[in-house]
Amino acid sequence: MGVPDVTQSYTRTWRAPPFRTTTPRGVPVATHRDPMGIGLAVLNRIASSSTVDRLRLRKTAERAVYEGARSGFRVAGATSRAFRRVQASGAPTRPARTPDSGVFDLEPTEDQQMIVGVVREFAAEVLRPGAPAAEDVNDTPKEVLAQTSEFGLTLLNVPESLGGLSEDRSAVTGVLVAEALAEGDMGQAVACLAPAAVATAISLWGSDAQQQTYLPALTGDDIPAAALAVAEPRPLFDPFELQTTAVRTASGYVLNGVKSGVVRGSEAELFVVAADIEGQGPRLLVVESGTEGVAIEADPSMGLRAAGLSRLVLTDVELPADAILGQGTEDDYRECIRLSRLAWAGLALGTGKAVLDYVKDYVKTRSAFGEPIAHRQAVAFMVANIAIELEGMRLVTLKAASRAEQGLDFSREVALARRLAGEYGMKIGTDGVQLLGGHGFVKEHPVERWYRDLRAVGLMEGAVLV
Repeated sequence: MGVPDVTQSYTRTWRAPPFRTTTPRGVPVATHRDPMGIGLAVLNRIASSSTVDRLRLRKTAERAVYEGARSGFRVAGATSRAFRRVQASGAPTRPARTPDSGVFDLEPTEDQQMIVGVVREFAAEVLRPGAPAAEDVNDTPKEVLAQTSEFGLTLLNVPESLGGLSEDRSAVTGVLVAEALAEGDMGQAVACLAPAAVATAISLWGSDAQQQTYLPALTGDDIPAAALAVAEPRPLFDPFELQTTAVRTASGYVLNGVKSGVVRGSEAELFVVAADIEGQGPRLLVVESGTEGVAIEADPSMGLRAAGLSRLVLTDVELPADAILGQGTEDDYRECIRLSRLAWAGLALGTGKAVLDYVKDYVKTRSAFGEPIAHRQAVAFMVANIAIELEGMRLVTLKAASRAEQGLDFSREVALARRLAGEYGMKIGTDGVQLLGGHGFVKEHPVERWYRDLRAVGLMEGAVLV
C-alpha cells in the first residue's frame, strides 16, 4: 500500500462485526472470553470514530513543550481537569494473569493480529509521512493523538469492569502495539503511548479510590495528557537511587526534585512520579498538574523530538497521604521499571524494523562501479546482521512479555531485552546510517532520525509501560 500525500484528504471505511456485550461505559465489545474480543473492541472504537475517515495531518502543528526552547522557559503545570475524587469502596480490580497454555507459540492471536494490523496501517499512512513535520515543531499533532485515543491504546491493560478491554494482562499485546507504532515513528509513538502508561500503572498498582478517580478520564472519550516520570537529569542515572524525595508530614508528603524525559509535560494533566520516600526507598506517587509547586521546563533532546520531552520541576509540592500509588511496595516499583524497559524494547524493535526495510531497498537500487552496492559482500553481511540482531531482540522481548503476562518472574528476561535493545538498537541505527553513506547524514532520508531515536532506548526510564 502506497503512502498517501498527507496534504490531501482521503477516505477509508472501517467495518467491524456486531458485538454482544457492552462495557460499563456503554461501548459495545465482545467479552474477554471471546477469542476475537479485544481486536473487535478496538475496531469498534475505530468504526464509531467521527474522524477516522479523515486522517489528515495539519500543515502547521501546534508547538507544545518546545515553544521557548531556544531561550529556555519555565511554566506552571497545565491546569488539571477536576478529577472527581472517589472514596474506596473495596479492593482494587487487577488484570488477571494469562493462563499458561503449555505450548511455545510465537504466532500472534487473532486479537493481536487485528489490533497490530490496524496500528501498523495507521503508522504507515499517518505517523511515517508526518514524522518530519512533527519533529520540526517538537510535538505530535493533536489530530494524530486523537486518532490513537480512538484505537483504545489506554484500555489494553485496564479490566473491563473499569472501562477497559480485557480482564487479562496484555503485556505481549502492548509490546506488539509499541513495535507497530514505532515502525512509523518512535517519537510520535512515545507521545501516543504516554497516557496508556499512566492508565496501566493505576490499573496494575493503584488503590480502588485511585482507580475510580482517574481511570474514567483515561478510558473515556476525552483522554487527558498524562506522563510516567521516572528519569532524572544526571549522569549514570539509576532508577533505584533517586534524588527526587518525598518527605512525610502530618497531612501527607512534601515532594521535591526534577524529572527529565517527561512526555508532553506542558500539556500533561496527571503525572505518576517516582520518588524516594524517606525510610522506604523509591515509590510511585500520583500528582495532578494543577498542584502548587509543579512547573515545566524545556528539555531539548537529541531524539524523540516529536514526543515533546520536558522537565518536571517539583518544589515543595504538598500531597495528601493517599498520593502513594496503591500499597506503595518496592515490588510494585521494580515491576514498573521492568515493564517500562520492556516497552522501550518493543519501540526499538519497530524502529529497527523500519531501518532494515529501508536499507534493504536502498542497497538494491544504489549503484556504484556499475552494479548495486548490495552485490558487495560487506554490504550484504551488514544488512544480514541487522536482521539477525532484530530477531534475537524480538525473541527475548516476547519471552519476557509472555512471562510477565503469566505472573512469572521475568527479571532475567527483561534485563536481556534491555541489554540487547540498547546495544543492538544503537548498532542498527549506526549501521543504517553507514549503509546510506553521505545520504545517511542528511534529513532527506529518515535513517538519521531513526539513529537518533534509537540512541534513547538504552538511556530512557519510565515514560512508556506495557
